[in-house]
Amino acid sequence: MRINIDECLFCLVDVQERLFPLVSNHEAVENNLLILIKGLQALKVPFIINEQYKKGLGDTIASIKELVKDEPHFEKLSFSICKNEATLDALKKSNKKVVIVAGIETHVCILQTCLDLIEEGFQPVLVTDCISSRSDFNNIMAVERMVQAGVIPTSYESILFELTVHSKHEAFKTISSLVK
Repeated sequence: MRINIDECLFCLVDVQERLFPLVSNHEAVENNLLILIKGLQALKVPFIINEQYKKGLGDTIASIKELVKDEPHFEKLSFSICKNEATLDALKKSNKKVVIVAGIETHVCILQTCLDLIEEGFQPVLVTDCISSRSDFNNIMAVERMVQAGVIPTSYESILFELTVHSKHEAFKTISSLVK
């Protein structure tokens, strides 16, 4: 399935101050997320930012918080974003079919979100170099389960260029400079 920019929405899940430093390879994941977010913004893909129990886990990490401060934010207590009524309503009202997903932790909130997105009629696209868990094994197993369930795996560079389509796109130079 080709991913069409007009059908996409980006969902960032739980990249928060108190949990993010504990996940595997968090420095690389943070760098990848920054590139993905800047690229999707250049492509004008709409965003939904989700935060799990902010009182306990804190805000979105500072480097990303500044970039997404004007995007819609939703706080949740459930692991899946789809179990939050306001978030699910925003997803449905977006009229987008494809939800690009990134964040943490892969084996909990990302897994449950992607499985529920499928149940709700969306096609999740998982940016696999923009996710992580505290355990690499949990990350690997969750990705395997999601792919078997119908989630489309990709990388940040692949999704950015797929959405750009060709070098004549107005965001091509921005995307190219981000991924170098």
